Amino acid sequence: MYATPEQFAAAGKATFDAFAGLAATQMATVERIANLSLRASKTAFEDGIGFSKSLFSAKDVQEFVNLNSAATQPAVEKAPGFTREVYDLATQAQGEFAKVFEDQAAELNKTLTGMLDKFSKNAPASEVAVTAVKTAMAAANQAYDSFSKAAKQATEIAEANFTAASAVAKDSLKRKAA
Repeated sequence: MYATPEQFAAAGKATFDAFAGLAATQMATVERIANLSLRASKTAFEDGIGFSKSLFSAKDVQEFVNLNSAATQPAVEKAPGFTREVYDLATQAQGEFAKVFEDQAAELNKTLTGMLDKFSKNAPASEVAVTAVKTAMAAANQAYDSFSKAAKQATEIAEANFTAASAVAKDSLKRKAA
């Protein structure tokens, strides 16, 4: 009925492994976002150099004005793509975090249920208390499932809104360019 030191050690190791995995996921996400930002900065720098060169080669005032008015177009066109990539990376990391927490919750639930079963076998007079705890655990699991489903629906709605906003921004850019 009682947990042994080996069981505590195994549980501690499993928890450590889960959180070490989360830390590794977080670091990988930060690395991907940093690389993405570096690529975007490099592209912006190269675009700026190209723009400056084209300004210096302008043959008249009208060409200079036209080049100047078109200068922001590349950055404005690339911004939604950059934002989308950052959003995708964040969503992927959030999904990995959610999976780890769901796995941990399931393992904890299984462990508690096993301990309650052992307890009820060794102390049959406490069957009412064990049933009450099991009922509370089932209610908590049901509430967690409802919360998880609501969070997934909110993520799907945010994804749809983000996609719609990106499409509107792209259409607006195309109309401005034309």
